[in-house]
Amino acid sequence: MCSKIILVLMVIFIVTTGGETCHPNDLKALTDFKAGIRYDTSFRLEKWNGSTDCCKWEGILCDNSTGRVIELNLPGLLTLYDAPAQTVMDGQLSPSIALLSSLEILDLGEVLELKGQIPPLIGNLTKLRKLLLDTNKLSGPIPDSIGKLPKLEELCLKENYFSGSLPFSLGSLRSLKSLDLSSNKFSGSIPDSMENLTDLESLTLQENFLTGHIPNNIGNLRALKELDLSNNFLTGGIPFSMNKLNSISSIFLGNNQLEGEIPFPSSPGQMSSLAFLRLNDNHLTGRLPLFFGHLKSLQRVILDNNQIEGPIHSNFSDLKALTMLYLSRNRFSGKLPRTIGLLSQLQFLDLSYNMIQGPLPLEMSTLTNLQLLDLSFNHLNLSSIPTWLVELPSLFQLHLAGCGIQGEIPGYLERPASILQELDLSDNHITGSIPAWIGSFTSLYLLNLSQNSLASKIPDTVTKLGRLGVLDLHSNRLWGPLNLVFQMQSSGGLTYIDLSDNSFSNDIEQADMGTQQGIQYLNLSHNFLHGKVPTSVGKLQSLQTLDLSYNRFDSVLPESLANASILVNLELQNNLFTGRIPDGFLKLTKLKELNLSDNLLSGQIPFGEPLINFPKSSYSGNRGLCGKPLATCSPHTVYPYIT
Repeated sequence: MCSKIILVLMVIFIVTTGGETCHPNDLKALTDFKAGIRYDTSFRLEKWNGSTDCCKWEGILCDNSTGRVIELNLPGLLTLYDAPAQTVMDGQLSPSIALLSSLEILDLGEVLELKGQIPPLIGNLTKLRKLLLDTNKLSGPIPDSIGKLPKLEELCLKENYFSGSLPFSLGSLRSLKSLDLSSNKFSGSIPDSMENLTDLESLTLQENFLTGHIPNNIGNLRALKELDLSNNFLTGGIPFSMNKLNSISSIFLGNNQLEGEIPFPSSPGQMSSLAFLRLNDNHLTGRLPLFFGHLKSLQRVILDNNQIEGPIHSNFSDLKALTMLYLSRNRFSGKLPRTIGLLSQLQFLDLSYNMIQGPLPLEMSTLTNLQLLDLSFNHLNLSSIPTWLVELPSLFQLHLAGCGIQGEIPGYLERPASILQELDLSDNHITGSIPAWIGSFTSLYLLNLSQNSLASKIPDTVTKLGRLGVLDLHSNRLWGPLNLVFQMQSSGGLTYIDLSDNSFSNDIEQADMGTQQGIQYLNLSHNFLHGKVPTSVGKLQSLQTLDLSYNRFDSVLPESLANASILVNLELQNNLFTGRIPDGFLKLTKLKELNLSDNLLSGQIPFGEPLINFPKSSYSGNRGLCGKPLATCSPHTVYPYIT
């Protein structure tokens, strides 16, 4: 009798604990999954073997009562020794994963190299709460059966190669709180059924190929806190129903083709939690809503590249939390309100390319946290740079291009020299010389004084600009030697130099261009430079554009230029270059634009790509040149033939 009782108890124990072995379906699903992985740099799958219960395998969690697998948790980003570590799994996602019918969490996110498709039978995993497959190389459509997951709370498929339309069945995921399908290749419209996801808190669909309208009743998603539909091809207007999104904290709709007016807020008190608003690069029109200043939680507003018009409201002063305001390339007009000085937290202010009128309100001098100020190309007619402006203690980027500034560069501009990183005074009416104290701008990365009437040498102190990356002085009346430009001891290295349309007239043969190997763009055109092009130009391994056109160079073309192997644009027209085109120019395989016209070049054009692909106009005006694409060379003259 006792032995029978013991036997019954053992059976009960085995049934309730699930025994020591996997359920057959779970075991097949996991072993098939492992078989599909070619390598795993975390070595977690290496420990999966048949001699142990699968519930003890790393990344697997089973239900204590049923013994069924409820979690497959193998993310690629791990924490090892209190530091993040990226691991990789390379292989195919097995369709057998759909056999894990008790699974609640499937996390294979960020393993980077996982390929294949979501199994069509994914809908069998009816207990699934989290499906995380982000940052991989998965492809294909989202199966319609995804809508059969009634408990799904989080679906993250971002940064893959998924394509096709978003299935209508997504609207059946009534428990969903977070949906992230960003950075894929989805196309078609956003299904109206998604209006049913009333528990959704985060909807992220940016960087796809979605078209059509934003669903009219998107305002039904009352729990929504984050909405990102940016970088798609959405059209139509912004739905008025968005006024009902009272929990919303961020709205990103930039880089679409949306039109019409901004419909929110339509009354005070709406969207009281909205902190981040990005509607840039659309076709929005009309004026800002009257109650825009009531969005008192706003921290960042980016509305640039639209067609919004009218004045900037004085009630903007109520946006006390505002740190970033980008309104550039719109049609804003009128004067800036004096209340703008009350935006005490403002750090970035870009109002460029509008129709704002001067004078600037003196109250702006209280913006002590302001780091970037761009007022370029408005109707300010400043005449001079306000002294209070250069005294702003946090300012490190100052852009006043096309603001009607006249006279010489004022000496008081030297005051913020220690922290100023960008200074753009281009397209004004500035006269006189470039001051020697410019060398005290030791933090300067960008200096743009182009399109003015400066008439002087470049001061020797320019060599002290140790962090300069962009130097643009084109279209002035500058003269003297250029060599010192290439003598800057720049820690980051100059990447952009434009000295075109000036009066530089020296021989630059001895200029050691090789000291600035980071130069990507070099334009010395429309000057009076003569002699030889420095052989050191071949050391510019990062050079993509070289323009020496409209000068008086009277030497042979430098063979060393062939070493600038990633050159894309080469403009040498209207000089006095002589001799043959170097055979080494055939190494310039990335060349897209070439102009050697109107020189004194002779001989056969080296035969081969890319040189034979350019039109005749690239070589015209050189009487001695022949060969494709020009006329065939005379058989009586021996020319080099390159195969």
